[in-house]
Amino acid sequence: MIVLVVALAATGVVALLLRRRDGRFSAPVSAAPVQAVDGGAAQESATGAGPEVPTETREVLTAEEIGGPLGDRLTLVQFSSAFCSPCRATRTLLSDVVSTRPDVTHVEVDAESHLDLVRRLNVMRTPTVLVVGPDGTVLSRASGLPRRDQVLAVLDA
Repeated sequence: MIVLVVALAATGVVALLLRRRDGRFSAPVSAAPVQAVDGGAAQESATGAGPEVPTETREVLTAEEIGGPLGDRLTLVQFSSAFCSPCRATRTLLSDVVSTRPDVTHVEVDAESHLDLVRRLNVMRTPTVLVVGPDGTVLSRASGLPRRDQVLAVLDA
């Protein structure tokens, strides 16, 4: 009986921590050196979203890799999977936010079809949203369903 109570308490603590962290945008975590298809070297970021991360450790994405155009100011790249209900809610939220901002685009990437990109970017769950600058530099990321105010805050940063 004691083991069951301890297991339930531990599960509750983990659930609360995950819920608190869910959908928050943070600086990207890069385990590998930058790999850019468009020229091999990272470009300087023009936007200052998120804490400063040295350019040589940032990931760089191209329009060909994500299967859609990069926005004039920012691109929201959403990694989704077919049977993910939070992914559908995230798609609706991001599409709605982007519809009011002509300089920002939203591109959805099927995680199952792009496993090499998922591994390179350390995408551990869906939905994962990356905020990408006009040069393809990953500026920020969030795992889980973000709230509207979180998305607007990262776009206004």
